[in-house]
Amino acid sequence: MNSLIFRTIAPLLVAVMLVFSVFVLLRGHNEPGGGFIGGLIAASALTIYGMAMGVAAARTALKAHPLAYAGFGVALAGLAGVLSILFDVPFLTGLWRSFEFDGVEVAISTPMVFDIGVYFVVFGTISAVALALEDDEGGA
Repeated sequence: MNSLIFRTIAPLLVAVMLVFSVFVLLRGHNEPGGGFIGGLIAASALTIYGMAMGVAAARTALKAHPLAYAGFGVALAGLAGVLSILFDVPFLTGLWRSFEFDGVEVAISTPMVFDIGVYFVVFGTISAVALALEDDEGGA
């Protein structure tokens, strides 16, 4: 897209969308939202960036192939399930642990780790498809 207004506002819009996607991811653990919708919002942000700045700039901003993010997400989600087996409970049983970090108690759970894995799978997969479609559009 060759609009000066769109190219100017896109980086700000992308930053807001990425922050919102993380908010939806973390909020979804207890309320509506979660890894799937958070990943869709993040992939939409990358798609907007690709439309404004070009596919090459979007791929450079990712630092890795989008499917590498998806693979990382699958590994993370699988790890959430395997952790429950290590504690001698059924696969994907929720486990919770609290840590003290700089005077603040931080709770980590396997459902949250699974949600983060889903976030990366959706982000990587949808980003790969969107960037491939944008790339083909320019060559047609």
